Amino acid sequence: MEIILRQENKNDFESVFHLIEKAFEKEEYSDHKEQFLVERLRKSDAFIPELSIVAEIDNKIVGHILFTKLEIKSESQIFQSLALAPVSVLPEFQGKGIGSKLILHGHEIAKGLGYKSVILLGHQDYYPRFGYELCEKYNIKMPFDVPAENCMVIALVEDGLKGISGEVVYPSAFFE
Repeated sequence: MEIILRQENKNDFESVFHLIEKAFEKEEYSDHKEQFLVERLRKSDAFIPELSIVAEIDNKIVGHILFTKLEIKSESQIFQSLALAPVSVLPEFQGKGIGSKLILHGHEIAKGLGYKSVILLGHQDYYPRFGYELCEKYNIKMPFDVPAENCMVIALVEDGLKGISGEVVYPSAFFE
């Protein structure tokens, strides 16, 4: 099973919409609207085309990941970072390493673009295997009330989180 990872293009939008819808259909902790979030983010200033990535098997899109710009704001500084949201894999392809490949590939692209960190809200048992740590370790706070164990961050480069703390500022597209 050869998995091809590539940048999403306009011809993929409809397939990706349905993929995300299917991927989150049975998720307990989901509002089941992630596909609409991706559409809004694509039209926002936070969108980075190189960081909207699809996974293909036999010319069929089976996975997608999106990283968008966000900020971490302290009293005296604003730090640029990325949000990972969402990562989606068709249910029949889950558990085959596609999500892992998308995450690791996305990290490499993001690092190449000069980004130093990624923040996410996600499952506490899944993301630590990629090096994600609790945001509270770095005194990084979410702008809304969520369980601390689901708020995670990773440094993409050595010292990528050195001296960084504050509140996460998500792009407005996350809340529309």
